[in-house]
Amino acid sequence: MFATLHTASASGTINRIIDAFPTTQQAQVRVQLSTSLIAVLSQQLCARCDKAGRVAAYEFMVVTPAISNLVRENKTFRIDSAIQTGKKFGMQLLDSHLWDLYSKGWIAAEEAVDKCKDPGAFSEKIHRAGGTVGRAELDEVHDAS
Repeated sequence: MFATLHTASASGTINRIIDAFPTTQQAQVRVQLSTSLIAVLSQQLCARCDKAGRVAAYEFMVVTPAISNLVRENKTFRIDSAIQTGKKFGMQLLDSHLWDLYSKGWIAAEEAVDKCKDPGAFSEKIHRAGGTVGRAELDEVHDAS
């Protein structure tokens, strides 16, 4: 079965599904979801800066036994860490893919910062690489340090 939800991350998708049920049923739903979910793909469409059009930046999570356990134990806040360590399974965080697209010159820094999960950390990474975000409140913080 496939489903679409308006969420920005794999953990957000799982939380949205669980939160759709009454509190009294959420523990049971977590168990069922942990055994039936195979993968989650979340995407953000980004305006291209190198040519007309858009490109999809995505986060991809495969449900491994570790992630299944996090869902069952209501520890979805740790899913990003599990995705980072799951690269061998093809997993990828949204911010990592946004960085790849920015590094290739496909999307502008400001677009990447607007779509990422952690704008502060992403802006700092751009500054360390010698770039600017193009937004005074983020670039001035870097200039002051």
